[in-house]
Amino acid sequence: MESIIAKLLQDFEQGKMTRRQLIQTLALTATAASALDAAPAVPAALADGYVAKVTSINHVSYQVSDYKKVRDFYAGLFGMQVSRDDGMQCRLSFGDNILIVRNRTPAGKVDHIAYTIANWDTDKSVKPAVEAELKRRGLNIRTTEGSFHVPDPEGFEVQMGGKEQ
Repeated sequence: MESIIAKLLQDFEQGKMTRRQLIQTLALTATAASALDAAPAVPAALADGYVAKVTSINHVSYQVSDYKKVRDFYAGLFGMQVSRDDGMQCRLSFGDNILIVRNRTPAGKVDHIAYTIANWDTDKSVKPAVEAELKRRGLNIRTTEGSFHVPDPEGFEVQMGGKEQ
């Protein structure tokens, strides 16, 4: 991690990136690094009370002004694997994690985080149970490609679904 930060600072000092790009990249790097750390286990007694148990962060959606530059930066610097590149967005995979970079305005913004729900893809009762709970809580549900999107209490978009959302 120290070598990555040192390289980023070097690029900034050499004028290869702006202060804003440096700060955004450091923030994303820290987020990715913390996601790779093992999360503490949820006690079974707590997990049993939830309708949907999150097993991992599925992806982070990152709005950018030039996804190709961002794609090349992350693929070149971190060796992230590029997939589903459609000319406007792509997926950058690393380990079991995905960073989706897409051309959108306003740029330089993480617009949502998607969570993988346990058994979403294998147990047909999970999705209707989650949907019923979201409705019971009075949340505004938006459905896309087999997943649900709802606002958290601060209005930040939360996506939930299966592994391939």
